[in-house]
Amino acid sequence: MYILAIESSCDDTSCAVMDGNFRVLSNVTASQKVHSEYGGVVPELASRAHQSNIIPVVDKALKDSGVKKEDLTAVAFTRGPGLLGSLLVGVSFAKSFATALNIKMIEVNHLEAHVLAHFIKDTPESKVPDFPMLCLLVSGGNTQIIRLDSPRKMEIIGKTIDDAAGETIDKAAKILSLPYPGGPHIDRLSKQGKPTLKFSQSHIPDLDYSFSGLKTSILYTLRDKLKENPNYIEENLCDIACSVQKAVVDSLLFKFEKAIKATKIKNIAIAGGVSANSALREGISNLGTKYGCEVFIPKFSYTTDNAAMVAAAGLFKYLDGEFADLSLTAYAR
Repeated sequence: MYILAIESSCDDTSCAVMDGNFRVLSNVTASQKVHSEYGGVVPELASRAHQSNIIPVVDKALKDSGVKKEDLTAVAFTRGPGLLGSLLVGVSFAKSFATALNIKMIEVNHLEAHVLAHFIKDTPESKVPDFPMLCLLVSGGNTQIIRLDSPRKMEIIGKTIDDAAGETIDKAAKILSLPYPGGPHIDRLSKQGKPTLKFSQSHIPDLDYSFSGLKTSILYTLRDKLKENPNYIEENLCDIACSVQKAVVDSLLFKFEKAIKATKIKNIAIAGGVSANSALREGISNLGTKYGCEVFIPKFSYTTDNAAMVAAAGLFKYLDGEFADLSLTAYAR
């Protein structure tokens, strides 16, 4: 069994080939540098770049895997959520590819794929989580606490009611005039600084998050500091980055710790683009030690938008006999 997977939800065009044992045979991604000069993803430019990248990326993924297209069993693809124009490129290609080869199609939810990346087996000895499992999904557009009772049974028990954690970090990076994407730069600079600034945090009941207040607090705090000293950001860049990162990570882990205590689940994980953040990785490891939980942290290559995670989610659906047809279309939300 060989599944070819396509991911095109935002600004990365990715294709992977996976066998029936959840082993990744290839995972190729083409990033789009065109957005860096705009400080964020421009949807129209993203969809055009996907059109240029998708055939070369699929071709390279097949060659790297050593699998011929005639030997493929199914095509999995991200249907949503994401940028509609970008998604349509991947969905349309998958439909045409599957039709030409007369093989099954499998639609995949992008967020579920991030979570199910933990079930990829790079080696036969790779350990995967047991159930139930608690996962903190943190990306540029989403922040959720998800309970899994099986690979196909997920329940969102906490989520952001406004902005996402990754979006907050990127906005802070933009204020600091750091290159896009800002997350890696905030992480790098924070290691050389101290959390000298305190920002206001929103207090939301239960397990939900809110980051709009934190974004506003960062903006106003730095505005006031610049009135006192026009060179404040230049002179305190590392400390500001460290303060921003600590505020976001502390907020994430505070609610996740509440979820661990409430559910008493002993398998915990992080997923999504922000799961590459060093402070978040250290923080969840500390929670695992504190509560006696087994902690699962994804490889860096599986934190970003990639097709290997889409293949894993698709393989679970394939095993359940759940296939898509040509009538479906992409969905942005």
